[in-house]
Amino acid sequence: RLPYINHPLDLAHVLWFEGQVTDPIVLAAALLHDTVEDTQTTVQELQGEFGEQIAGIVMETTDEKSLDWRVRKKLQITRARGASIEARLVKLADKICNLRSLIANPPQNWTVERQRHYFDWAKEVVDQMRGTNPDLELRFDQVYRKRP
Repeated sequence: RLPYINHPLDLAHVLWFEGQVTDPIVLAAALLHDTVEDTQTTVQELQGEFGEQIAGIVMETTDEKSLDWRVRKKLQITRARGASIEARLVKLADKICNLRSLIANPPQNWTVERQRHYFDWAKEVVDQMRGTNPDLELRFDQVYRKRP
């Protein structure tokens, strides 16, 4: 298992080097995108430390953990198209990194069927964001072709 920090660093790397995204707001949001969802950090803390814009992007990319996971996954699909360009960039990088991670190191308790389901769900999310960044979309398509 890789250190937790590797994932947000991977997102920033993908955005910068593969998507040519140099906006510091987007890069900061990428580094922070899972903080509210996966830690005790609050949106108010993010707003205070990083400002409204970065906190807003983070919140656009945050799942509501109190909802059933099926509902959360469905909401990601339906909300993707209406998300800000900044949030869509973070989401694209997140899906690329998640699929790469799943290929390289699938969780031991995940069947091939579950991995395929995740790949297909990620594609549904990304398909709602087509036209956001052709370079990132190409990278996603390349990794999707490696679907188990």
